[in-house]
Amino acid sequence: MKQGDLEWFRPLWRRVAVTVVCAAWCAFEWYHGDEIWSWLTTALVAYAVWTFFITFDRNVSKGGGDGKPEA
Repeated sequence: MKQGDLEWFRPLWRRVAVTVVCAAWCAFEWYHGDEIWSWLTTALVAYAVWTFFITFDRNVSKGGGDGKPEA
């Protein structure tokens, strides 16, 4: 993710909200029986959980995003 994306997703409530919306969309598609969208949204939810909760780096510096440590 880009530095701006990481800053926007830093608060936990935003990551939870995005994941919940994706999960609701997934449930909607499974309920209505559309297999293609059901599998696509399932993959989207899995990616959101992986990216936002398992591998998300909460300790990203709030610097300019050039990868150099702040002095």
